[in-house]
Amino acid sequence: MSDLILQKPGKLTDEEFETMKTHTTAGYSLLADVDNLHPGNNFIHMGKEIALYHHEKWNGRGYPTGKKEMEIPISARIMALADVYDALTHQRCYKPAMSHEEAMRIILDGRGSHFDPYLTDLFVELEDDIIRVSKELDEKVTSAAS
Repeated sequence: MSDLILQKPGKLTDEEFETMKTHTTAGYSLLADVDNLHPGNNFIHMGKEIALYHHEKWNGRGYPTGKKEMEIPISARIMALADVYDALTHQRCYKPAMSHEEAMRIILDGRGSHFDPYLTDLFVELEDDIIRVSKELDEKVTSAAS
């Protein structure tokens, strides 16, 4: 996949979006190769689940396989929340960063459609920890970049 798509400042075309969606299967394939070299490694197994299924949606309208609800491994359901929160609250070349409050509203709006409702409720319960960890990570990235 070309970095040009990742760095595109505007809306992706349908073809570009289809190309972007292949990162799930590409990541899975890469980790499957590692899994073949180191069979039985639970960390690699979880990584394969996350790579392949983190864009599935609770309602079955995600990709790449259209899994829904409990068919989606819990590791991927957790990552879906973290991935969306991170994407919303950080600047990208195609959008400014949203506030924590805006991101939480979007996540709550996706409860039971995009996200596992139980995990969404836990995400909200852990809101103070999420804010703290997000700030700590941002500070580490900022200090590493300077």
